Amino acid sequence: MSAQVAPGRQADILASLRRLKGAVTVGDVVADSGLSADTVRNGLKALLESHHGHLSVTDSGELVYDFDAGMIERGTEPLIARMWSACRRVTQGAFKAWIVVMLVVYFVVMVVLIIAALFASRRGNSGRGGFGGGRGGGSFGFNSSSWYWIWGPRWRIGRPYYGHRWERTLPKEDRVPFYKKVFAFVFGPDQPRPTQKQLDRSKLRLIRARSGVLTTAELVEHTGSTFPEAEDEVGRLLGAYDGEAAVSPDGELVYAFPGLMASTGTSSPRPPNPAWMRLEPELQLTGNSAGANAVVAGMNTFTLVASATAPWFIFPRLGIGGAAAFWALVIVPVVFSVLFFAGPLVRMIGVGFENRKRHRRNLRRVLTGFVYDRALRGRPVTLSEAHTHVRSRLLSVPPTRNEVASLLDEFVAALDGEVSVADDGDVHYRFTAIREQYAAADTVRRVLELEKRQLGDVVFSTSDSVEDADKRELELFDKELVGPSTRLEGYLPTVDRVDVEEPYELIAFDEEMYRRR
Repeated sequence: MSAQVAPGRQADILASLRRLKGAVTVGDVVADSGLSADTVRNGLKALLESHHGHLSVTDSGELVYDFDAGMIERGTEPLIARMWSACRRVTQGAFKAWIVVMLVVYFVVMVVLIIAALFASRRGNSGRGGFGGGRGGGSFGFNSSSWYWIWGPRWRIGRPYYGHRWERTLPKEDRVPFYKKVFAFVFGPDQPRPTQKQLDRSKLRLIRARSGVLTTAELVEHTGSTFPEAEDEVGRLLGAYDGEAAVSPDGELVYAFPGLMASTGTSSPRPPNPAWMRLEPELQLTGNSAGANAVVAGMNTFTLVASATAPWFIFPRLGIGGAAAFWALVIVPVVFSVLFFAGPLVRMIGVGFENRKRHRRNLRRVLTGFVYDRALRGRPVTLSEAHTHVRSRLLSVPPTRNEVASLLDEFVAALDGEVSVADDGDVHYRFTAIREQYAAADTVRRVLELEKRQLGDVVFSTSDSVEDADKRELELFDKELVGPSTRLEGYLPTVDRVDVEEPYELIAFDEEMYRRR
């Protein structure tokens, strides 16, 4: 990890950043605060981990630490958002407890009352041949098998339920109790909430697979995020994992993480899947199987119909009457059953909105693969080819040509790409910045050789003169054994196949270890 900075000096650096409006060089903060350059450099790196910010480079090759002017800390939420989340959790918890009582108890009560009414109607209400006390001692009670159906013997209170697809990955002994599926019917399945360390695992695998050297473009290849988001994230990684940033001779920012490359050498790191092989699945309304939804809906429908018709079917046959009975056996269960069905109906709006956002992100991921493949081959991206590519891989919700064009325009703005119109009217896009970033990272990898934990010759330095930089480039060129285009294309996994990554896969390992303990 990076050298620690005393809290008092870190506060001085933070104060300087606020006075300088967030965008600074090391020299700016040194001049403003009077601290040493090493202290400032370590302090700025630590702030990249804790506050939103990223690195950029000036025309002269100077590194600029660019923080949000408000110095917003990572992971913070506005007060109103936190209050709303807390209120929602309390309300949801109370309603869940009410559901357990209402759905099961009223279902059983209505079954008993209807059977009693049928017996009373059939036998003239003689009272003979009643129910519940005949042979078998529990025709309407809960035996061990019915209790097992409601509760799993190895299930622990508070364990999340991520839906039927997740349930199928569990051992047979880990049976999901029925009440969790009732909750999912109303509120939707639990959503995985991975920690930052869990989210970082695949990124660290990427860094190790790329020999400890990374660029923003390569992080986008892995995450499918926008380039501004990737710049902010790579800044956090730089601070969190003691990385070093420098400017290549071509003016590209390259990030090296020597501390992550310490290894016994017994195995080589396996690169994680790229973004287009980690598409987001559609958010499920309930997450349950069709059978589980049918059981839950059937129970609530039975309660709704039985309670709504009770004044005409149950009450006269059993001699029930009065305001208390009407409220307890009609009003309360009818209101509950209507609200029970209203939950998923209302959530359909939010689920649809979320799935449209996921579709947009998936489109970006698939398009990222196509753009990168063309860029690393030195070929332009045509709008018609890009549209055909993504339509053939996003079959559930085929994107329109305008959606593809809109995302390509975002790539152009972020990467300073070039746009031209061919004679046939098709739009051509060129993204030379992607190839330049990959080439810069490839150069640094082959010279630093961090995977061997030994440094080669210096490949670049911000203090180099033009003559020094040219000399280094010529020396490096003499060491080339493989054509650069072949190497760059080798970094990119296939773009012909797409796949889906379930959100619970990010936390599956940790939850399995917790369960075994």
